[in-house]
Amino acid sequence: MIKLSIKLFLLTLALVAAGVLWQRSQLTVLALARIDPLPETRALIAAGRWAEAADYLEFFMDYDYVSADPAAQALRQDIEQQRSDWKYRADKLREGLLFGTSDETIGQAAGVVTDFFVIGDLRDLVRQGANLARGEEVDEVLVALATIGVVASAAQYASLAGTAATGGAAAPVAAGTTAAKNSLSVLKIARKLGQLPPWLGKTLVATAKTVKETKSLAPVADLLGDVHTLTKTPGSLRLLGQTRDAAALKRMAHFANTFGARGATLYRLGGEVAVDLAQRAGTLGRDTIRLAATFGQDGLRALDRLGALKFVKYSARVSKVAYKGDAVRLLARWLLSVPQWLLATLVALGAAVWWPWRWMLRSAGRTRRQPKNSPSRGDEAAA
Repeated sequence: MIKLSIKLFLLTLALVAAGVLWQRSQLTVLALARIDPLPETRALIAAGRWAEAADYLEFFMDYDYVSADPAAQALRQDIEQQRSDWKYRADKLREGLLFGTSDETIGQAAGVVTDFFVIGDLRDLVRQGANLARGEEVDEVLVALATIGVVASAAQYASLAGTAATGGAAAPVAAGTTAAKNSLSVLKIARKLGQLPPWLGKTLVATAKTVKETKSLAPVADLLGDVHTLTKTPGSLRLLGQTRDAAALKRMAHFANTFGARGATLYRLGGEVAVDLAQRAGTLGRDTIRLAATFGQDGLRALDRLGALKFVKYSARVSKVAYKGDAVRLLARWLLSVPQWLLATLVALGAAVWWPWRWMLRSAGRTRRQPKNSPSRGDEAAA
């Protein structure tokens, strides 16, 4: 009886181990925990970063587990009320007009408008010149941006005049110079907010002299083009600040172009893992990548390993067992923590104790005892 109990216990372990090995992909998704956006949203609000809080919460409001939460709905309403308040909007507009800095669209637009008409470039050059005269620190990056901006303004006015004179033939050139001006304005805002990456500042300072001498934007054309693509996305300054070189800027521009308004929050959740997957968005699907990001970087890595079809199927099952709380997730994590070699050993052991070794040994013994050349009983009977 004891022997049978041991064999049944080992068989149970073997079946569980086999199930874990077979369903390892599904367990990987079941072990994931979905992100609760409310704590981070409240933290951003406490820091006065209302625009960023709105973008972050809105990313998750596309999913039922958040949109159906009364607390999330109330928080969303509070954010909308604050951002629509006339005093708040007036303060952000003033920031953009006077200082060229703002985290809100209205303020950033105001800063771009002043630079569009060369007012902002002259304003920054005068301020930096005054700092130099007083013996104070001069921001070389702002000087470089203003210098390039003046050249871009001249090219813009020339291209607009050419468009009028040629009946629209020069319109593409005018559009290009306008995009360059917009990019320079955003770079200024990034610099003043402390979000311009060091490598980009050094690049601008190094190329500003060449641009001034040649009166051409060619040395910075590719860079400004990538920045322009990036600036179409809300939260683009945060994405810009994460780049490390020109190649990273180009990758980030592609990422922003792929995910649009959700790009900044997606990067916040997934980092470089999300940027890498963006290169395969055509295969994985943008919506699937966003879904995986609600589980954090672990979710994105699981998507990368399993592929879109399996991940979507298994993540749907996660929603169905969510009512059971953390129990299923903790069990899945524990099962995944068991080494695969140990699981394989348990399967082999379970098979070994139930294998008919005694019958096989008896059959082998009878075969060995029978002489090779002696006739069998059937042959003797026939004789």
